[in-house]
Amino acid sequence: MMYPDVQRAQSELALAGQMNPGPWTEHSRNVALAARRIAEACGGLDADRAFVCGLLHDIGRRAGVAAMRHIIDGYDYAAAQGWDAVARVCLTHSFPLQDIETDIGKKDITPAQYAFICRYLAGVEYDDYDRLIILCDALADANGFCILEKRFVDTARRYGVFPFTVDRWNRTYAFKEDFERRIGRSIYTLLPHIEACIYT
Repeated sequence: MMYPDVQRAQSELALAGQMNPGPWTEHSRNVALAARRIAEACGGLDADRAFVCGLLHDIGRRAGVAAMRHIIDGYDYAAAQGWDAVARVCLTHSFPLQDIETDIGKKDITPAQYAFICRYLAGVEYDDYDRLIILCDALADANGFCILEKRFVDTARRYGVFPFTVDRWNRTYAFKEDFERRIGRSIYTLLPHIEACIYT
C-alpha cells in the first residue's frame, strides 16, 4: 500500500497533533486541500494520493519539535507503515533543489541520517507528487492558502536568507508555472479566499 486511505491519514494527523500540538497540523491540512484541488484540475493525477501526501508530508513532527529531523522521522515512520508514496514526500518536500545543503533548517540529524538523505536526493527523480507537495507546502500556512511571495518572505524573516534562497524560490515558481500550463489558468484561482493572506 503506497499510502493510507483518507480516513486513516486524517486519524494519523489528529494523533500526531496530540503528540506534538502546534500550527503545523493546520498547515498540513491546508497543504492537503491545495494539493487535492490542483491534482483534480490537472487530470492524470490521483487526487486522493495528493491529498494524503499533503496531509502527512510533515508527519515526522509527531516525534516532537525538530528542524531537519522531522524529514527523516517522517520518512522512517511512513516507510515502516508501508506507505512508500508518503515516505517519499516526507523526505523530498523540503528540497525544491535536490541538495541537502540547500535546506534552511538546522541539521539536527546524525551523520548516518545526513548520508542517507544525500544518497536519496541524488538517486531520486522528482515526479508530479514531489513537485506538487513542494509547491503546496509554499501555498499554505496554518491560516489558509497564501501566495508564494507571502510564504517566501515569512520564511526569510524567520530563518534568514542564504546564497541559495532565490534558487529555491525560482524552482518553486517553475513548479507553479508547469502546473499552470497543464491547468490552463493560475493555480491561485483554485484556492478559495487566498486573497485573505494579505491581511494576516
